[in-house]
Amino acid sequence: MKKVILSVCIGLFCLSGNAQNEGGFRVGLDLGAVPTNGGGGILLSLEPKYNIKDNMNVGLRIGVAAIVRDINDSGATTSAKVAANGSYVATYDYYFNGAGKSFVPYIGAGAGYYSIANVEVDDTDNNNDFTVDATGKMGGLVRGGFEWGKFRMGLEYNLVPESTLQDINGNNQGTVANSYVGIHLGFYVGGGKWGK
Repeated sequence: MKKVILSVCIGLFCLSGNAQNEGGFRVGLDLGAVPTNGGGGILLSLEPKYNIKDNMNVGLRIGVAAIVRDINDSGATTSAKVAANGSYVATYDYYFNGAGKSFVPYIGAGAGYYSIANVEVDDTDNNNDFTVDATGKMGGLVRGGFEWGKFRMGLEYNLVPESTLQDINGNNQGTVANSYVGIHLGFYVGGGKWGK
């Protein structure tokens, strides 16, 4: 097992070059937190990218966010538990890199598909059963942060349309907000590193 781990580590270091180069391929892994009113959550994403220029790349972020949040039930706030939501977002990042710098700020945006998980409603005041429109939605994200060497830190806002909350008779009872902010730390392999 130690030989396998050592081989993987050596392979990852061999993929990295001396500069972030046009035409390079890289893969990032991010883990983060989702702060929300009345709850919170965690997020995890894997993002393969292709460097179209020395300071630009395009990629596909495959992410999962598990969030606990409040539901707006016709003006009353109700606690809800949300299972993991998935996302498949095409991304573009622009880097403000200077020659020879290892600290590089970036901004980015993306658009794609967000799958919406089922919601478990904890309504102690009313004995109503609710269902949520759990169909997937098209959404987007805006983000910014910095990379330092092979490490990455950022803040992102995922813009996802609301879902409708309905009672067992199909009457609309409110909405569930699906948009969220994520704060993440991560690293990437391949594609070189900033600086020389």
